[in-house]
Amino acid sequence: MDAVELARKLQEEATCSICLDYFIDPVMTACGHNFCRECIQLSWEKGRGKKGRRKRRGSFSCPECREMSPQRNLRPNRLLTKVAEMARLHPSLQKRDLCKIHQELLKLFCQDDQSPICVVCRESREHRLHTVFPIDEATQDYKVKLEQNIDYLREEMMKTEEALTKEDKTMKEWQDEVKNRRDRIVMEFEKMCVFLAEEEQRLLQALKKEEDETVEKLLENKAILDQQSRSLEMLLLELEDKREHSALQMLQDMNRPLDKIKNLVTRYPETIPFGLKTVCRVPGEIEVLKCFQVDVMPDAATAYPYLLLYESRQRCYLNSPVDSTLHSTDRFLAYPCMVGQTAFSEGRHYWEVGMNLTGDALWALGVCRDNISRKDRVPKSPENGFWVMQLSKGQKYLPIIGDTTPFTLMEPPSHVGVFLDYEAGDVSFYNVNNGSHLHTYSQAEFSGPLQPFFCLGAPKSGQMVISTVTAWVKG
Repeated sequence: MDAVELARKLQEEATCSICLDYFIDPVMTACGHNFCRECIQLSWEKGRGKKGRRKRRGSFSCPECREMSPQRNLRPNRLLTKVAEMARLHPSLQKRDLCKIHQELLKLFCQDDQSPICVVCRESREHRLHTVFPIDEATQDYKVKLEQNIDYLREEMMKTEEALTKEDKTMKEWQDEVKNRRDRIVMEFEKMCVFLAEEEQRLLQALKKEEDETVEKLLENKAILDQQSRSLEMLLLELEDKREHSALQMLQDMNRPLDKIKNLVTRYPETIPFGLKTVCRVPGEIEVLKCFQVDVMPDAATAYPYLLLYESRQRCYLNSPVDSTLHSTDRFLAYPCMVGQTAFSEGRHYWEVGMNLTGDALWALGVCRDNISRKDRVPKSPENGFWVMQLSKGQKYLPIIGDTTPFTLMEPPSHVGVFLDYEAGDVSFYNVNNGSHLHTYSQAEFSGPLQPFFCLGAPKSGQMVISTVTAWVKG
């Protein structure tokens, strides 16, 4: 008898015929058959109420042979208890090794269903046409596959561990790089803050020196004029006193005051130019402002009828001097002006405008409200919805100083930067050539959307370049 058959026999001997499981507290009846104590008692309890089953008082039939056996004659079978315990614990005698349907040993493996079967299952219609191998042979095949897959998984685990180690190293290097960059940013900004503070002090000192030198000259001029004024006043009083005297008294000693007037020399100091040499220039400010740079394009539909716009990229004119929209409500009719296509109602925006002024010219650029009058001539002041800087060249267009006169630059640069900080209520102008600040309008808030504003001079007064568009007034 082979080991498999022996295991099957032992399994049968350790199995209760009532519950079909390993014995638990096995007992032997008078006829020599063994059952679990609970199983035989339950079986007899069921038969107690059935008529004709009980032959003698206190006796019941054996479920195996039907022989009558007294209930009090149940004897414990300690040897079978040990056998059942051994069968329950031994791996080769586990319950899972039996077919759940036929309670036969699982000796075969169905390749189609990928499951172990017994010899009875093999002959059933379910498995009759399937490919079946002995379970030992199938086990060997799967052991080879398992070993191959184990080797593969171990290799992949090794690669994964190496990749994980590499990622950990990369993570550390990356964090170190980020830390170094963060420290460098902080350090460079600290250096820049120190540099800016030093540059601020240098400019303030230069401005203070210029102030002191100019004030000193003004005080000197004032002292000279004060002394001259007192001398003139004393001489004037002397002459007025002579005028009140009699003719004889007037003629006496008359030459002395006349000689004083004859020898009088008045001094009038030269006028000190009213214009600061020290400019407000923050190093790197233009580069910072360019972070907010937008591509401002002029709106041809709003341009003055004789204002020509040439687009260099498209190599064409965006408008013609006279067209069907000459009297459009959007078009400027009072000035050679136009606005940008985009209106701003929030955020920070920066753009640059190039200029080539010729002859006597008075230009303007900045921002305006989107609802300004485009037919009437009104002063270009914040009260009227204009925040602009005028660019003057020549003496013909010298501005009249007044409350409504916009800021005017008498020596205009070739490139002007315009910065709008809508939330802050600021419109600032910069000389792009040297990075200096020119002027800033500040108010609490803006009352509505703002548009870039451009105003050119008379015909043949030059050109203005906005982004890729060149504008000039047709002569």
